[in-house]
Amino acid sequence: MTKQQILEAAADIIGEKGFHGTSMNEIAQAVNLQKASLYHHVNSKQEILVNLLDQALDLLIENMLAVTEQDLTPEDKLRQAMRMYLEILADNRALASVLLLEHRSLEAKMRRRHIPRRDRFETLWRNIIEEGVEQGRFACEDPGLAVKALLGQLNWTIMWYRPNGKLNPNQIADQNADMFLNGLIEC
Repeated sequence: MTKQQILEAAADIIGEKGFHGTSMNEIAQAVNLQKASLYHHVNSKQEILVNLLDQALDLLIENMLAVTEQDLTPEDKLRQAMRMYLEILADNRALASVLLLEHRSLEAKMRRRHIPRRDRFETLWRNIIEEGVEQGRFACEDPGLAVKALLGQLNWTIMWYRPNGKLNPNQIADQNADMFLNGLIEC
């Protein structure tokens, strides 16, 4: 049994039942361990949560850097970033649910560890918006607020998106990008 297998099982359970609705015993059962044996791999449910949040943000940051390092216009970077983000959320639904809905369950010590990663991720988005403003392509008084609005729009997608639905993640991202970019361009 690896720590990664434990984290994957925990993501599935926490994604379905919520952090507070999930017990260490349930996680242990999911990976065929006794609860005491689980503690040889992880120290606490808080450690599991912060590790899941780290994994999610590391994956997103890595993919976001790949987008931001491309030689694209700010509009195209934003569109590509939105596509990447929704694809990752759709492909990793349990982990996405933990990231977007359970971060508030972190205790203060773990929250302090988590916040710099979250801020780094948001900074990558803000850099795209600021680049567009600097080039005169976007009209935006507060790039930080624009990022929060954009991420709020994208984050809510996990609440209603269905893999067998009318639109795939790229189509949703493109329609959201059109609405968002038209708002930035025509402010």
